[in-house]
Amino acid sequence: MDVAALLQAFCSAVERRDGRAFASLFTEDGVYHDVFYGDFKGHAKIAEMIDDWFHRTARDFRWDMHRPVSDGRTLYAYYTFSYVSLLPEAEGKRVGFEGVSIMTLRDGKIAEYREVANVGPAFVELGFAPERTAKILAKEGAHLKKQLEFKRHVA
Repeated sequence: MDVAALLQAFCSAVERRDGRAFASLFTEDGVYHDVFYGDFKGHAKIAEMIDDWFHRTARDFRWDMHRPVSDGRTLYAYYTFSYVSLLPEAEGKRVGFEGVSIMTLRDGKIAEYREVANVGPAFVELGFAPERTAKILAKEGAHLKKQLEFKRHVA
C-alpha cells in the first residue's frame, strides 16, 4: 500500500469537498470518529460528513499530513489542518489545528479513523464562549474514558 498516496487522496478529497472520493478510501463498514461531530459509519455517512457537516460552517479547507508511520495495519500521521470559519463569532477567520491521525487499515483501505487534536487554540481563535469550549472538551473527556486503552486509568 502506498501510504503517501492514501494520505494525499484523503486530504485532497476534504479540500475539494468530494465526500464520495473521501468515503471510497474507507472499507464498506469503515468508521470516522470526528472530534466535533461524533461517529460516521459506512460510505454514505462518511461522504455526508464531508459534503455537509464539514462544509456547513467552514470553507477553504487545508489539510496536510506529515511524517506518517505504518506497520500495514495501523497508520499514524501528524497533521496540520485549517479552514475559514463561517460561524458568526469567528468573523471569517482562518483557524487551525494540529493533531495526530490514527487509522486502522484493512485490505488497503481505512477501517477506522480517529484523531487526537489540539483544539484549544482554535476555540480561542473562533471566539467560542468558555461554556461552549467546556462542553466540547467534556465530551472529548467522556470519549477518552470509554477507550479500551484508557480502562486502567479510570479503575
